[in-house]
This record gives sequence, C-alpha cells and structure tokens, in this order.
Amino acid sequence: MSKKVSLTAQNRLIISGLLISTIVIVIVALFAILNIQKILKEGYQSFGQGISGTLAIESVELIKGLPQEEVKGTLDFHSNLLIKGHKDIVFVEFRDIDGNIISSTKQLDDKDRAIKPAVTVSSPLIIPNDSKIYGSVTVGLSGSIVSKITSTTRASLLAVFSIIWLVFSFVILINTFLITRELKILQNGVKRISTGEFGYKIEGEEVSSEVRELFKSFNDMSARLHLYEEQNIDRIMLERNKFESVLMSIANGVVVCDDNDNVVLINNHAKMLLEVTEEQFLNTKIQNYVDTADNYCFKDKIEEFKDTPLDVIEKKPIEFNITVDNRVIKSIMSPMFTGGKDYVGYIIVLIDMTKEAEMDKMRSNFISNVSHELRTPVTVLRSYIDTLFNYGEEFDDATKKEFVGTLNQEIIRLQSMVNDILDFSRMESNAPMEKSLNNIVDLVENCVNRISVLAKEHNLTLIVKKEGEIPEFMFNYDGIERALTNFLSNAIKYSPDNSPIYICVRYHSDTDEVEVSVTDEGCGIAPEHQKKIFDRFYRVENNTHTVKGTGLGLHLVKTTIEKYHQGKIYVKSALGEGATFGFILPAKIEMDIEKVS
Repeated sequence: MSKKVSLTAQNRLIISGLLISTIVIVIVALFAILNIQKILKEGYQSFGQGISGTLAIESVELIKGLPQEEVKGTLDFHSNLLIKGHKDIVFVEFRDIDGNIISSTKQLDDKDRAIKPAVTVSSPLIIPNDSKIYGSVTVGLSGSIVSKITSTTRASLLAVFSIIWLVFSFVILINTFLITRELKILQNGVKRISTGEFGYKIEGEEVSSEVRELFKSFNDMSARLHLYEEQNIDRIMLERNKFESVLMSIANGVVVCDDNDNVVLINNHAKMLLEVTEEQFLNTKIQNYVDTADNYCFKDKIEEFKDTPLDVIEKKPIEFNITVDNRVIKSIMSPMFTGGKDYVGYIIVLIDMTKEAEMDKMRSNFISNVSHELRTPVTVLRSYIDTLFNYGEEFDDATKKEFVGTLNQEIIRLQSMVNDILDFSRMESNAPMEKSLNNIVDLVENCVNRISVLAKEHNLTLIVKKEGEIPEFMFNYDGIERALTNFLSNAIKYSPDNSPIYICVRYHSDTDEVEVSVTDEGCGIAPEHQKKIFDRFYRVENNTHTVKGTGLGLHLVKTTIEKYHQGKIYVKSALGEGATFGFILPAKIEMDIEKVS
C-alpha cells in the first residue's frame, strides 16, 4: 500500500503559482501567434492582389493592338515567364468579359501534378484609352512563403516564451529554496531547544532582514531559557529524581500513563509482575499489553475509566484483578492531576495478591477439612457411646473393652486436631514460647516409648541412634516433643508393615548444633511436594494413602523450629525410597529462661 504524500501550504502555493504563470504564458503565446498569422495572411493577400494588378496592366499593354489570334500566344508566353520567375505563383488565368478562358498557365510539382493554390486573387483587364474592361486575370498563390514565415514565427515565439517560463520557474524555485533553507535553520534551532539544548544560537547573516529579526528573537528566547534552566534545572531534576526514586522503591508495582495512554514510567516491581522490560513497555499503548493467556487485560478497564467522570473516579478508583503466569495481580487505576487540577494521565498500582489468593483458597479448604475431620471422630464417639448406653448390658467384657479402646483413639485424634488448631492460633498471634535447659536424648526416648504402641500395631521397629556426646541446651520441651511426635506419626502412617524406622540424634561440635532426624522406608514424597509440604494447610494427596488431618502439623513444626528456636528444618526423599524428616537446633546454653515473640 503506497504512502499518501501530503503537500504543505507552501508547496501548494508554489505549484499554483507555476500553473497560473504557465497558463498566462501559453495564452499570451497563442494570442501572439494567431495575431501574427492573421497579419501575415492579410499581407499575403495584398501581395497577391498587387501581383494580379501589375500583371493585368502589363498584359493589357502587351495585347493592345494585336490581332485576336495572337493574343492567346502572347498571354501564354508572358504567363510562363511569370510562373518560372515566381515559384509562389501556381497558376495564371485570363478570361474575357463573358468569363471564357483566354489563357491558362499552371505550375506543376515534381510528379507533374497541379499545385493547389492557398490564395486566389483577380484583377480586371482595362484598356486605358477608352476605360473599357476587356476581361480579367486570376493569379493563384501557393502560400509557401506565409507557411515558412508562420512556422518560423511560431517556433521563435514558443522558444522565447519557454525560456521566459523556465527563467520564471527557476526564480521561484531559487526563492523557495532560500526561504526553505532559512526555515530549516529555524526548525533545527527549535529542535535543539526542544531537546533541552537551551542557549543554542542561530547563525544567519546571509538572510533577509525580516528573517534576521526572527533569528535574533529566537536567540534572545534561547538565552533566556538557558538562564532559566541554570536557575531551576537543578531543583526540577531533584524533584523528578525524588519522584522516580520513590516510585522505583515502592514495594508494589507502579505504571504511569499520560493522557494518550502511553506508558511513561514503570518501576522495577511492575516490570517483574508484568514480565516485561523497560524497552518493551515504555512509550507503548497500555491497552496493547496482553497477559500470558493472550488477553488484553487492561483494555476494557481503561475504556471504563474514560467513560467515568473524573470527579467520581478520583474518589473511587477502579479496582480489578489480572492474571500473569498464574500470578494474581490486583490493579488500582487512579487519575493524575497537576497542581492546577488539570488532568494529565493516570497511574496503575499493581499489588501481587497471589499468596493472599492461595491463602484464601487454603483457608476455605482448611475450614472444609477441619469440619470434615472433626465430624468423623464426633460421629464415631456418638455412635459408640449411644451403642454402649443402649445395649451395653448385652456385650461381654471383651467387646466393651474394644469399644472403649476405639473411643479412646478417637478422643486422642480429636484432641490432637484441637491442639493443632489452638497451637496454630497461638503462633499466628506471636504468643511467647518459654525455653528451659533440657536433655534432647530423654525427650527422644520418651516420644519413642509413647508412640511404640502405635508402631507395634503395624509390626514396625523403632531404632534410636545416638552420635556423639549430646549436651543439654535451652529449648521448649513441649514444642520439640510435639514436632518429633509429628515426624514419628507420619513415619508410622506411611511406612509399610514389618519395616524399620530410624530415629537419629547427632551433635555437630563444629557448629555447636544438635540434629534430630526420622527416616522411614515408605512411599516417598515427589520433589514438587517437598517445596510446599511445610506450608500451612498443605496436604499431599496420593493413591496409596487417604490423608487425614488439618494440614497444620508440619507447618507448626516448621514454625516451632525456625521461628521460636532459630533452627532449621528439612526433608530428604525420593518416590519409592522412603523419606527423612529432620530439624537442627542451636545448642547454646543459656541458663535464663528465654521468651521469644
């Protein structure tokens, strides 16, 4: 598709002037040529008339007194002499008073054909003494002289007028070039000023006086701008840099657009959230941005923004969510005004709400899971208690004991879930956790002894290993006991029957740290779950086990170890190769009771 060329007013004026001058010159040239041709024809007609009149007088003198039979021969001879002497005469005819041809002589061309006359003139044959008209003589002229003169005159006039037109056009073009050159000099100066080169001067000595005055005014303006720049540029740049620094350092993403929807500023966090570079995004239309699903996520909201009155949207900015690479981003769009309340564009604040969205989803799942998990033991308790209450006398002691054992297990399970919820609430509120000087080996043995009953039900062997001399150090006994119990319960839950579970306690003297780990030979944990397994409300679902619980156990372990004991927690596992859960605690001895908030 060809690019449309637009003419400036100056170009249109020049073209119009050339067209008008061309038309005027053509009209004048045509008028002059036609007038000259008319005069030539009239002169040629007079020339022919003179020849015919002279021939008539000469012929009368020649035939006067001659016998009638000699007249024709005399006239023929005289006519031949005349035609041979004048190439422009093509024929001569003599007629009597009755119109009968007395003599006719014609000039032939190279092919013996008669030449057609362009002009024909006649004169009477008058006898001088008695003034009697004897007859007439007719002369035919070819007009070759007139044609040659006309052609020469036309060519000369066209050449003259063409030269005049070329000179006129050349003068106009030269004048236009000079004016354009002066304007380009001025345009270059304006560009220099627009790019901030205040103080730039235009040198224009060989210009017209009017343009010289314009250049002088421009140089004066440039000098004043330079002076103003020196006085204010530092303060302006300082304010601008402060503004940009504030925007760049804001934790949320910020995109600034002008009133034409062009992106003029974007901070680092916004580039990260939108996954764009500064070169890709600056000076582009914000409506053209597409998210990872190829949706124009800003387009509709910007149209809504423009359709809403500014006074309304100033009080209540537009809020909406966009999704970029599975990241939920809350966007807040607000107008921008100058100090004089002139609208200059709008600003979009981007807030990463991914974690909040995930937390809302996990909270919803947590409430659903907790309701389900609490309902199960309560239902079991109610059913068993109701059965014992109504039919207990019909059961033997073994059946009653079995019922009481089931009731006890469900109560323990219910208590564990309630404790998890209470511990989670206490840790979320940053409640303090007291530490005291304790022996970690005794804690491990107590946990193993208490949970051994559950291990025996699946024929699991609990093996405790001790490496190095384990010192006593400060830690919260209940918190660490709950963490280790959680590891042991999970190991028993996922271990195959008749397999061992290793509990290892190590002292690292080089770092003064104590490590406790629990290793099983269960189904293992996939790598994608290992990164999230300590998140709150997160539970690993698989085809081997039906996972029960609140999803808070490992999160509480992580919080207890890392937040309240400044330790480390880890997991090592591969699918089908079992798993090792462990934690590392600093073994520094502090005799005073420490409270960590």
